[in-house]
Amino acid sequence: MDEPRAAPASNVPEYSVSEISGAVKRTLEGTFNRVRVRGEVTECKRYPSGHIYFSLKDESAKISGIVWKGTVSRLGLQPENGVEVIATGRISSYPERSSYQLIVERMEYAGAGALLARIEMLRQKLTAEGLFDASRKRVLPTLPRVIGVVSSERGAVIQDIRATIARRFPRTILLWPVPVQGEGSAERIAAAIEGFNAMDPNGPVPRPDVIIVARGGGSLEDLMAFNEEIVVRAAAASQIPLISAVGHETDVTLIDFASDRRAPTPTAAAEMAIPARAELVADLSQKASRLIGSLNQLLQRQRLRLSLAERKLPDLPALLGTARQRLDDRAERLGLSLTGLLERRRSALIAVERRLPDLPILLSGLRERVRERGVRLVIALPNLVAMRGAALNLTGQKLLSALRQSIGRVQANAGRVLGRPLDTPVRAGLREARTRLQGAAGRLESVSPLAVLQRGYALVTDTDGHPLTSAASVKPGARLKVRFADAEIRATADGGRPPSRQGVLPI
Repeated sequence: MDEPRAAPASNVPEYSVSEISGAVKRTLEGTFNRVRVRGEVTECKRYPSGHIYFSLKDESAKISGIVWKGTVSRLGLQPENGVEVIATGRISSYPERSSYQLIVERMEYAGAGALLARIEMLRQKLTAEGLFDASRKRVLPTLPRVIGVVSSERGAVIQDIRATIARRFPRTILLWPVPVQGEGSAERIAAAIEGFNAMDPNGPVPRPDVIIVARGGGSLEDLMAFNEEIVVRAAAASQIPLISAVGHETDVTLIDFASDRRAPTPTAAAEMAIPARAELVADLSQKASRLIGSLNQLLQRQRLRLSLAERKLPDLPALLGTARQRLDDRAERLGLSLTGLLERRRSALIAVERRLPDLPILLSGLRERVRERGVRLVIALPNLVAMRGAALNLTGQKLLSALRQSIGRVQANAGRVLGRPLDTPVRAGLREARTRLQGAAGRLESVSPLAVLQRGYALVTDTDGHPLTSAASVKPGARLKVRFADAEIRATADGGRPPSRQGVLPI
C-alpha cells in the first residue's frame, strides 16, 4: 500500500475562531477608542436585568447599541424609538455572534429639530388624553396664605419671587429645592409637585394654597426637564392650583399647557399668585366710598318719599277731635232714643191689649163648638164606613181597617172629652184627627170603583172576581159578573167580533 502524500506547504497563517474574534475585537477597540455616533433610535428594549438594547440607523446602515445598567442613570435621556440622538461610547464586538456594537456611555438629542419633534409627539399624545383641556383648569385663590415654590435654591428665581411677594403682600413661602436641569431633574420636579399635594392641610407644616414651578431662561436642552411626561402628568394631576414660570416669555414648555396659569417670568408668576396690598386697599377704599355714596342716595330717596307721604296724610289731631265729638253726640242720642223706644213699645202693647177679646168667653165658645162637632162626628162615622165598605177590594179593606182603628181611637178620645171640659191639647188633637180623616176620605173617594160606576160604567169580572179588561180574554159561554153602581148581575158571553172603525182605511 502506498503511503499518504504530505499536504503542500503554505505561508498563510492559521488561526482559530477565538483568535480571529479576539483580533477583530482588539482592532475595533484600538481603532475606535471613543466615538460619537449620530442616528435614529430603533428596536429599543429594556430587559429585566436593567440593560437597554437598541439600534442606531441612518439612510443606509444600522449599528447595534447597548447601555449597561450602571450607565442608565448617567445617560442624560431615556432612549425612545424614532428619536434622533448622538450616542457617545466605544466600538466593541460580540464574538459569539460575530457582530460589532456600540457600548453607549452618554446620549443626547441630535439638535433642536429632534427635541422639537419629540416634544411635539408627546404634546399630541397628552392632548389626545385630555390633559390640556381648559375644563381642567382651576381658579387661583384670591389671597393665598401659603405659596409653594418648586425651583432651585441657589438661583436668582427664588430671590425674585421672595422680593415680589414681600413687596406686594407678605405671605408664607415654602421652597421645595430641586435641580432644574440635568440627570434626574424631571423626577425630582414631579416628586416636589406630588409632595406638596400630599401634605396634610392641618399638619405642622401648612399646605400651600398655590404652587409656582419656576426656572430661569436657558436653551431648549436646558428646559427639557419641564417637557418630560412625568412632570407634565404631575402638574395636570395637582389638586393645588399651579402656575408655571419656566424660561423667558418666548420659551414654551409642555408644563405650561398642563398648569392652571402660565407666567412669562418667575416675577410675573409671583404677581399672579398674590395681589398687591396697596391695590387691595385702594380697591376697598373705592368700594367703601361707592357703598357710602349709594347708602346716602338711598337715604335721601327714602327721606323724600317719607316727606311726600307725610304731606298727603290728613291732620290726625283734627280727625281725633271730630271722632270724639261724634262719639259724644251718638252717646247722648242713644240715651234719649232708648227711653223713647221703651215708651213707644209700652203704648203699642197697651193698644194691642185693648183690642184682644175676653179670653174666658172665647174659650167657652170654642168648647161648645168642639163638643157639637164631636157629637156629629160620632154619629156620622158609622154610616160613612158602612157605605164605603161594600165597594172596597182587598187593599181597600186593609186601609179601611186601619182607618176604623184610627177612628175608634178618635171616638174613644171624643167620648172621654164629652164627659169633661176640653182643654187646649185635646182641641188640637181633634183638629189633627179631623184633618187626617178628611184626607183619607178624599183618597178613598178617588180610588173607589163606585165613583166610576155611578157615572154609567160597569165592572166585568169572572166568577172568581178577577177583572176582565179585553174581549179577547172572554171565551164564548163564559159566566160573567157585571157590577153596576147599585147592584151586581150575572151574565153569559155569547161571542162576537171587535167593532170596526168606520172611515179608517188600512195602510
